[in-house]
This record gives sequence, structure tokens and C-alpha cells, in this order.
Amino acid sequence: MVPTFANPIWTEMMVLSRRAFKNQWRTPELFITRLGAVVVTGFILATVFWKLDDSPRGVRERLGFFAFAMSTTFYTCADALPVFLHERFIFMRETAYNAYRRSSYVLSSSLVAIPTLIFLSLAFAVITFWAVGLAGGGKGFLFYFAIILASFWAGSSFVTFLSGVIPHVMIGYVIVVAILAYYLLFSGFFINRDRIPDYWIWFHYISLVKYPYEAVLHNEFQDPLRCFVRGTQIFDGSPLGIADEATKLRLLQSMSQTLGVNITAGSCLTTGSDILQQQGVNDLTKWECLWITIAWGFFFRILFYFCLLIGSKNKRR
Repeated sequence: MVPTFANPIWTEMMVLSRRAFKNQWRTPELFITRLGAVVVTGFILATVFWKLDDSPRGVRERLGFFAFAMSTTFYTCADALPVFLHERFIFMRETAYNAYRRSSYVLSSSLVAIPTLIFLSLAFAVITFWAVGLAGGGKGFLFYFAIILASFWAGSSFVTFLSGVIPHVMIGYVIVVAILAYYLLFSGFFINRDRIPDYWIWFHYISLVKYPYEAVLHNEFQDPLRCFVRGTQIFDGSPLGIADEATKLRLLQSMSQTLGVNITAGSCLTTGSDILQQQGVNDLTKWECLWITIAWGFFFRILFYFCLLIGSKNKRR
């Protein structure tokens, strides 16, 4: 084998990308399985959360949908774990002979993964966005697609990094599932940021699920004029929710007299901005959440590179 260390890194990267692409489509079962999982999950979510309305119950169900949808994108990235583990010995052998740089391998594997992630993100976004009845129209859909793609990118990079650290596939799956569960726990869905104990708040900010979850919440509830609780709907979800409409109206009149504010059956009591405030989603904008999610992906790819660099004693001469 003739060493190619004198060639530009771009040439090495293109050669590795073509080889990785051919290998990927020589055995497409993994992609088909992953696509099937995304499509089935999207179909189930679309039918369970079909056409949610602007009501207190609709708000609760939207929050559940977003939490499950965003975490699903990360869990479906676990298939990237065995890729490098299967290629480890080939990688060690070829880098020992200076066939290519480690940076070329990292860049090429990242490039090859992107078309697959785009396809998976588009499929999931198309299946769920209009079926669930999410807001924003065309612009809202494009951002929804972008944050799903960013989540797939960050999740794939995270799992790829772990594949460079963990030598055994089954141990890797256990660790991936556990860490992603912790990410979901501290994402802000189960417990708001201001309720997380100080000694765990750091985990909230390193949670990969936090940023896409908050981004889709901003995308859905960013309209300050959109109303989700009107008049007697304030009693929904409480013991007074079973009362008849006439009783609820009398309660509203009593509340109006006590508070000195006229509250009628059509009064808007909770807007989209109020929902974001209640969920503690007010420290970042949706675009900041998007860029941070993308940055996490690059961060884990860089860590993966250093794992290859430090984990191998082979050095280019």
C-alpha cells in the first residue's frame, strides 16, 4: 500500500467517503430498519396526537408529544454505536500504514451520515407536523424539520463519540440508553428548570434533549396572541371541571368581583407566552436552541477525533 500522507486531506476524505457510502448501501438493511422505526414512530404519534386543539388538554398533550418526539430522535441514533466498533481493527491497521489521517476518517464518516439524517428528519417531520396540528405554517414546518435534523445530527455524533470510547457493543447500548434517559429527565419536561435542585442543574444544561425540546416549544407557542385557556376552561383538569357550565359561569362572576377584573366565558386567560413562562422556557430563543444543538454535534465529533488520536498508539511518520 502506498502511503497517502502527502496527499491533501480533502483527497483522503473523498476516498473514504466513497468507500463508506458504498459500504452503507451494500447492506441497506440498517437504514431500512431505522427508516421503518422512524416512520412507525411518527405514524403512532400522528394518530395518537391527531389534530390537537387549543385547549388546556391540548397544551398538555402537545408537551407530551414534543418530549417523546425529541427524545425519539436521539434513541434512534443508537444504531451508529456498532459502526466504528466493527471498523476498529480495519481503522487501526490502515492508520498504522499511514493510509489516511484520523481527521479524514472523522470528516468522511460525518459527511456520509448527513444524507441519511436529512431523509429521516424529513420523513418524521412530514408525517407528524400537519397530522398533530402544529402551528407556524410553512415557516414553522421548516424550523421543525431543521431542529429534528439538528437532533439527529447531535444524537448521531454523541453515539459515534461513545463508540470510540466503549469497546463492547452491549455495554455501549446500556450506557447510551441510560444517558439518554437522564437527558430526558433533566430536559425540562418532567420538572421545570427552576424546580431542579442546584446540585443537578448542571445536568439540565448539558442535556441534549433540553435544546430541541425548548426549540419546538418556542416554535409552537411563540405567538403571544394565540389563546389556550378561555373563560371556564380555567377549571379543566381540576375537581371543578365536572361542574356544569352554569356553575362555572357563576364561579367566574365571583372571581371577577373578588379580583376586580371582568372575566367572561370568552376572556383569554393563558396565551402562548404564558405557556412558555410556566414551562420555564425563557432563557434562550428557538434559534439559539437550534445552533446549540448543532454545536453539540460538532463538539462530539471533535471528541471522537481526539479519542481516535489518543486511543491509538499509531502515529503518522
